[in-house]
Amino acid sequence: MKLRHTLLLAIPLFTFSALSQAAAETCASKAQDIQTQIDYATKHGNSHRVAGLQKALSEVQTHCTEAGLQADRQKKIADKQEKVAEREQELKEAQETGKADKIANKQRKLAEAQAELKAAQAE
Repeated sequence: MKLRHTLLLAIPLFTFSALSQAAAETCASKAQDIQTQIDYATKHGNSHRVAGLQKALSEVQTHCTEAGLQADRQKKIADKQEKVAEREQELKEAQETGKADKIANKQRKLAEAQAELKAAQAE
């Protein structure tokens, strides 16, 4: 049982570390990532994938702005903050019932939401 709880708590930590490496994405880095995928798809003869990626690259080059990326980050953070607040309320309600299994479940969900918020803030 303890191993299960440890694993459940470890998953958000791994997710957080992976997301924090993707922090500070810029339009140039998005375009470079897509170009890398285009090169890989071309090398492996996947013409349909190449066509889709070229369209995606064109869209990034045409429409991507640093201000737009920052607005997306802020929206993502606000959404995660709202989710944390909801989870805190759910935990409070579970604590009022006094059922240990429900409380543990809500605490786990709150911890996951908090980890997601930290990851969004780190981007």
